[in-house]
Amino acid sequence: MPRSARPGGRGRRKADTPHPVDIHVGARVRLRRIELGMSQERLAAELGLTFQQVQKYESGANRVSASRLWEIAAVLKMPIGDFFPADGDQEQPEGRLLRERLQRPESIELIRFFYAIPDGPKRQQFFEMVRVSASPDRPPR
Repeated sequence: MPRSARPGGRGRRKADTPHPVDIHVGARVRLRRIELGMSQERLAAELGLTFQQVQKYESGANRVSASRLWEIAAVLKMPIGDFFPADGDQEQPEGRLLRERLQRPESIELIRFFYAIPDGPKRQQFFEMVRVSASPDRPPR
């Protein structure tokens, strides 16, 4: 007997926390959107949504339906499979920390600006400056 048909049943219970896959999919949407330099408002407009709905998708608070994911993939110009973790992918804590750091808007912007430096030797000098600044005990290469 379906839960909603049971005496006193209230239908399907909504989970207290988002499913890890919903969080992962939302994080991938956010990462790709930021990589493209696209605002939540612009993505929402392209999809015919409010930016609040995009926020909920990106946080994993709301699940993305298959048809909506197809639309998002088209707008973000990425294959649908790229939204999902690899089979059996058990992320280690260090990997999760690195992924979280790389998904920050300032990290993505720094990478975008780094590769926008047209002069290869200047780009390398900048890289060395950042590396030495981060690890002052290490000599330059």
